[in-house]
Amino acid sequence: QVQLVESGGGLVQPGGSLRLSCAVSGSMFAFRYIGWYRQAPGNQRELVAEVISDGRTNYADSAKGRFTISRDTTKNTVDLQIHSLKFEDSAVYYCNARGIRQPPNFGTWGQGTQVTVSS
Repeated sequence: QVQLVESGGGLVQPGGSLRLSCAVSGSMFAFRYIGWYRQAPGNQRELVAEVISDGRTNYADSAKGRFTISRDTTKNTVDLQIHSLKFEDSAVYYCNARGIRQPPNFGTWGQGTQVTVSS
C-alpha cells in the first residue's frame, strides 16, 4: 500500500520561504495526480497545486506566483516551494495521490505538515 509522508513544515515569519516535501513509497507513476492541499482551521481542504504523471502542473489561482510544485522521480518526492509567505498561508498542508477520474477524497493522503506564518 502506498504511503505519503510530508515534511518541511514549521513556523516562519511573513515574507519568508518554506519547502515542503512529500515522500512517496512505491512508484509515483501509479498515480495520475500527486498534489498538495491545505486546510486552515474552519476552512475546507483546498487544492494548492498538483503535478500530473506526464509532468504538467496545475495550480490554484491563489497559488500562482508564490508556489512552485516539483517532482523528483529519482527520489520519489513531490515538493512544494512557497515564497513570500503570508499569514493566510497558515494551514496544515497535505499530500494527496490519486488516479485518473478519482476525486481527491478517494485518493491517498499523507498525515499533513503544519505551516504557521507568524511574526
